[in-house]
Amino acid sequence: MTQDKTYNVLFLCTGNSARSILAEVILNREGRGRFRAYSAGSYPKGEVHPAALAWLNELGLSTEGLRSKSWDEFARPDAPEFNFVFTVCDNAAGEVCPLWPGQPMTAHWGIEDPATVEGDGQKRAFWNAYLALQRRIQLFLALPLDSIDKLSLENQLKQIGKTSDRATAID
Repeated sequence: MTQDKTYNVLFLCTGNSARSILAEVILNREGRGRFRAYSAGSYPKGEVHPAALAWLNELGLSTEGLRSKSWDEFARPDAPEFNFVFTVCDNAAGEVCPLWPGQPMTAHWGIEDPATVEGDGQKRAFWNAYLALQRRIQLFLALPLDSIDKLSLENQLKQIGKTSDRATAID
């Protein structure tokens, strides 16, 4: 893998309305052009969760072009070839996924769904999901993609998914 390469990453969740959207935005910002992130769902809700949009806007992050979309969109022959595919919810991790162009490396990075929280705790739930995803993405970005062998990289990707969310959570 070369330094000049742009890596395509797909984040999957069942509804593609919160966690996978947050991950897409975080990686597109922190990947600084070296990574291009996308998100999709097996059963997309059809809209991005309003609290996810509000949270991203509050952080000053662009929400332009964000939409809830089916993973079928990325399984077509004209779809980008992915280097990495990460599931961010337990339901999506247990589903039979399409065959992705590019034969990407995959890992499960399960995050609690902030969209299931209502009322006063919702903002904190979105913040905790954001922090957990940001931490995992930072660990991913720190990997020496240009010099690590495939087996070691796969192991590292799986380890990132086991990173404790408690280290970043706000109670």
